[in-house]
Amino acid sequence: MEMPPKSPDESEKSPQSKELITSDTGSTLCMSSRSESMWTSTSRSKWDIYHKPVIVVSVGAAIFLFGVVITSLSCFLPKNKDVYKMCGPAFLSLGLMLLVCGLVWIPIIRKKQKQRQKSQFLQSLKSFFFNR
Repeated sequence: MEMPPKSPDESEKSPQSKELITSDTGSTLCMSSRSESMWTSTSRSKWDIYHKPVIVVSVGAAIFLFGVVITSLSCFLPKNKDVYKMCGPAFLSLGLMLLVCGLVWIPIIRKKQKQRQKSQFLQSLKSFFFNR
């Protein structure tokens, strides 16, 4: 007959299981969350806040201008006219799409920044009145 495996008692537990039991889950969740800047009060520069939409707008504008050049080449160069007529509008639409997405992204970030400032102000008021 087989003996059932012994259940480990407190002294035989692995170090990982002890760490899981004793770790403070709330603080580790806050530290590893994506919105870590919300929990810290460090101010970020405008470039740190807006660099992604600025890059998207810049790339979109460059692709849009490239599409304008390719489309205009179909008017001036008779050789490979069909290729220019196919590729030009594709670059135009892709560039315009990126340009609009970046331009819409900027007001969204501004709105989130205002909400975050209001939230931090309300949190400071709450801590002022309830921590006495």
